[in-house]
Amino acid sequence: MVQLNFSKSADGLIPAIAQDWQTGEVLMLAYINEESWKHTLETGKATYWTRSRKKLWVKGESSGNVQLVKEILVDCDEDTVIFKIDQVGDAACHEGYRSCFFRKVEDGELKVVGERVFDPKDVYGK
Repeated sequence: MVQLNFSKSADGLIPAIAQDWQTGEVLMLAYINEESWKHTLETGKATYWTRSRKKLWVKGESSGNVQLVKEILVDCDEDTVIFKIDQVGDAACHEGYRSCFFRKVEDGELKVVGERVFDPKDVYGK
């Protein structure tokens, strides 16, 4: 198994960028630890470590919008990865947008540039 350098951060987490494997669109940034890395390699589904809930998080386990890993890129320091993924379902963002990067800075303010593809209340009940 490919070993990454999880020792560089005090919490053992490294950044994982999820990118659409066909279009190159950046969909989200999350973090992985050694356990989530192994789970991703074993299952082929992007698995992260949720810092807020402090547990493994298989992307899409609640929403059904799973991420199937097609390719993995590792940076030169072996402490950041890009998961090139097939985003099953229309959205990677828990706010209902395809990408978590659905806003841009314009004239000193945030402007929504993405289109919401689902209502989070319908999916998560919140």
